[in-house]
Amino acid sequence: MTRSLLILLGASSIAASATAPHATAQVVTPPITVTAAPETPAITAPNAEEAKRRIDKTAGAVDIVPAEEVRDGRANAVKDILDYVPGVFAQSKYGQEDSRLSIRGSGLSRNAHLRGTRLLRDGVPVTDADGAGDTMEIDPLAIDYTEIYKGANALQYGASLLGGAVNFVSPTGRSQPGFLLRQEFGSFGSMRSQFGAGGASGNYDYYITPTYSIADGFRDHTDQYYRRLNGNIGLRFGDGAETRFFLSAADIDQKIPASLTKAQALANPKQTTAASFQGNTKRNIDSARGANKTTFLTDSGEVTVGAFVARKDLFHPLFGGFNRVIDNDEINGGGFARWTDEQQIAGHRNETTLGVNYFGGRMEAKQFNNVGGSRGALLSDSDQISRTLELYGENAFYVLPDVALIAGLQGTFAHREYRDEFRGDGDQSFKRDYDSANPKIGARWDVTPQNQVFTNLSWSNEPPPFSELGTTGVQNNLKAQESKTLELGTRGRSGDLAWDAAVYHAWLDNELQYQTVNNVTNVFNADKTIHRGLELGGEWTALRSSFSGGDKTALRAAYTFSDFRFDNDRVYRNNDIPGAPRHYLRAELRYSHASGWYAGPNVEWVPQGYYVDNTNSLKTDPYALLGAKTGYDFGNGMKVFLDGRNLLDKTYISNTSVAASATAGSALFNPGDGRAVYVGAEFRW
Repeated sequence: MTRSLLILLGASSIAASATAPHATAQVVTPPITVTAAPETPAITAPNAEEAKRRIDKTAGAVDIVPAEEVRDGRANAVKDILDYVPGVFAQSKYGQEDSRLSIRGSGLSRNAHLRGTRLLRDGVPVTDADGAGDTMEIDPLAIDYTEIYKGANALQYGASLLGGAVNFVSPTGRSQPGFLLRQEFGSFGSMRSQFGAGGASGNYDYYITPTYSIADGFRDHTDQYYRRLNGNIGLRFGDGAETRFFLSAADIDQKIPASLTKAQALANPKQTTAASFQGNTKRNIDSARGANKTTFLTDSGEVTVGAFVARKDLFHPLFGGFNRVIDNDEINGGGFARWTDEQQIAGHRNETTLGVNYFGGRMEAKQFNNVGGSRGALLSDSDQISRTLELYGENAFYVLPDVALIAGLQGTFAHREYRDEFRGDGDQSFKRDYDSANPKIGARWDVTPQNQVFTNLSWSNEPPPFSELGTTGVQNNLKAQESKTLELGTRGRSGDLAWDAAVYHAWLDNELQYQTVNNVTNVFNADKTIHRGLELGGEWTALRSSFSGGDKTALRAAYTFSDFRFDNDRVYRNNDIPGAPRHYLRAELRYSHASGWYAGPNVEWVPQGYYVDNTNSLKTDPYALLGAKTGYDFGNGMKVFLDGRNLLDKTYISNTSVAASATAGSALFNPGDGRAVYVGAEFRW
């Protein structure tokens, strides 16, 4: 495995006071003498319970997914983490590669990877400095919990994007002490192994987890090979201060098939085109990243500072309509600082947050003719330079003990510079600057300590990444995508019912979309578009019994209604924006026995097909998938599970590309996996 070494010195904070004595570490047998006591969670990486308390201060739609909700079955992709988060549409094309991740319709015109949603690891950006990114380097098995901030609710990380931010938080030696072995086997030749080790002694703690996975894949030409390493080391010093170093590395080899026409995908979902084999199409990544965050607790808040650096090499042969080998070598890095404080002003509680982020990146991007999956003649060569400065602040003033008025402002100063190093077709160099100011106002009412109502009006701004900023005169003059979003929602718990609900309406200017002019398709700025939706999530414990010591039957579900459309566009009128279903439902009914056994069915339902082109001439078909999961916790650190997916072997479209216009012959469709069964075991000691 080629390794690119990076060290990162940085920090990011999540909110006031980190002294609450909460812990989510699982009980291990026998106990390890070097393990930290439960009452001393990490300062730089709060446990899931403390993170939930902090995130609930947000006057907007947010969510948190503990690892326990993911590790009770197959945990293979980001989709497995986000399945039950309303407002999120996450679907894999094949395996773990190139998952579509869209929050409130962010990045729907992006046919490869993602934009419009910032991915973070422990508060440190995983997305590139220009805003593009993908989910391949996120290992679901190396996560303690995941925070989801929809839209401008990600202001506490300085992000101002339509989709917001997703933060994947690592285990530490204080939250996951001891040792771990996990093994999974299943359909399509899949196998995954994980080892973990963590502990704490005095002021030090550590956690490290390598994982290894292989699979043949459901479709032809989808072999997968992943090796990943994630770890961190923490050191406490002084009174209420901690620094933590994070290191991760990935070696990913992924064969990729071509997208199919709708007829091909539904007739034989395992197939790919001959061009996939001729061009040996694949996506190989060798990456490493390092980060540091240091947090100082103050009498009334905290200060967090830090920096990071990441290196990634991409080798990406493509064929068919785009006969190229993409060969990129990039480095990204930056620093950040955040200060939070809580004071009394005229007898009223007041919470203040101020922060700054600086991100920079440079990509050496080359393209070659694809000769059987190898580099042929050089076709293009460029240096792509990105710099972004973000300044942000937010203040919550409690007019009543349970009512907070919240105001915030985020400023973005972004620079894009394209240096053409291949002059055979002329000099295509250009520079672009994107500056914006994005305010937010809102309110939160804590109806009870467990129940909240919130509302906010927020602005966001998304400069185009280099993948949208092409070298044509049309594309390199793109404007930043802008949006204004009004949101109203509630979350809470009453007895056996927990809920999370939000409704929003976003007005967009200059949304990045596709348009065909003179038979040439380019990314362009649509005039005005609308994104609006309803997000409903929750869990209801329908039945409880004391007969066997506390067994229960619970229903959890996440429903998303999405209405994304052009607004009196001169070309596309009021057509639907393609790429995501109008209705999307995930639900699970589970029986849990007091002895540790659980079982139940689950469903994924798209009752109405969605369009794949702006002209609304071609759409997917509706589908419903039935799954089931069962497992047993032996209570001594040993757990086993059986996870069945698409048990009725439904042929369906899981993921699509989008186009300006499409016909029956357009190859835009990626079929989902057929019937699959996975079995796994996990042992902690």
